[in-house]
Amino acid sequence: MRIAQVAPLFESVPPKLYGGTERVISYLTDMLVNMGHQVTLYASADSSTLANLVPMCDRSLRLDPDCIDPFAHYVRMLERVFKDSRQFDIIHFHTDYLHFPLVRRHRGPTLTTLHGRLDIADLRPLYQEFSEIPLVSVSNSQRKPLPWVNWVGTVYHGLPFHLYPFQPKTGSYLAFLGRISPEKKVDAAIAVAKRVGMPLKIAAKVDRVDREYYQSIIRPLMDDPLIEYLGEIGEREKGSFLGDALALLFPIEWPEPFGLGMIEAMACGTPVIARRQGSVPEVVSHGTTGFICETQAEMVEAVERVAFLRRAGIRREWEERFTATRMARDYLTVYDSLVDIKKIA
Repeated sequence: MRIAQVAPLFESVPPKLYGGTERVISYLTDMLVNMGHQVTLYASADSSTLANLVPMCDRSLRLDPDCIDPFAHYVRMLERVFKDSRQFDIIHFHTDYLHFPLVRRHRGPTLTTLHGRLDIADLRPLYQEFSEIPLVSVSNSQRKPLPWVNWVGTVYHGLPFHLYPFQPKTGSYLAFLGRISPEKKVDAAIAVAKRVGMPLKIAAKVDRVDREYYQSIIRPLMDDPLIEYLGEIGEREKGSFLGDALALLFPIEWPEPFGLGMIEAMACGTPVIARRQGSVPEVVSHGTTGFICETQAEMVEAVERVAFLRRAGIRREWEERFTATRMARDYLTVYDSLVDIKKIA
């Protein structure tokens, strides 16, 4: 099959450090190539891929100090994608809704994966207008704010099989991975670590919009010998960071669309202790791959129980549910159905 993957331009594919969407696009694209498909990736020039790369800006826009208007690059990319559209059996977008007006006027099959939160009032009239666009969710819970749009599937994220080594030994510290922001609740992770008297290592980025929150709320909480802030880490560091941890703390307070960090931990055999929000009940098997908690007090109790979980069993469930191979196969099923619909039409 001839497949186009259209990526966001704010990060490279894969990202140099933080960036869940671009990381998933990279895993999917390379797996599709390994399966024998002809894949073209539209992304920033500093991307690395097995597919045919069509560079749409010199470097990822987040790392480009000369980028003033990022949407100029997106408009140019969309024009290029639709100029090339006859080369593809299907075009797979990961760019939210920017391409919707062009998709409506395009005769060929397209698919859009929505990677972000959908419980935003501004989005409702937009998706009402474009309710026919074929969409994939990354969890069933992600669909709840917009149940009436044209969902054609849910495809969970997946990781390459050998990306992170399995660590059979129980770790000696708690881990927090991701982004420092109010909804990710790193302050709750710090509180849990202090209550159980266990070291907490924090590997997280601070976006520009969250810098004041970090400086005024979070930074003072880190002045404790139990707390170690590592900053933003890349893929190479994640294996040892997660594998050597007793558990990943995931104390979110928002409708998490998926939560890539949870399956990264599971790939290492590391259990997840998470709040019952968004996709968490779909990803974590309570009592097997971790614990799903309602309160901070329950998270404290879970830390005391987590060492009894079988790390080999956690890795095994990850192999069954969250590999890049399974993800690519699920997307191919969706691609085939959309191509067949267009042929009938």
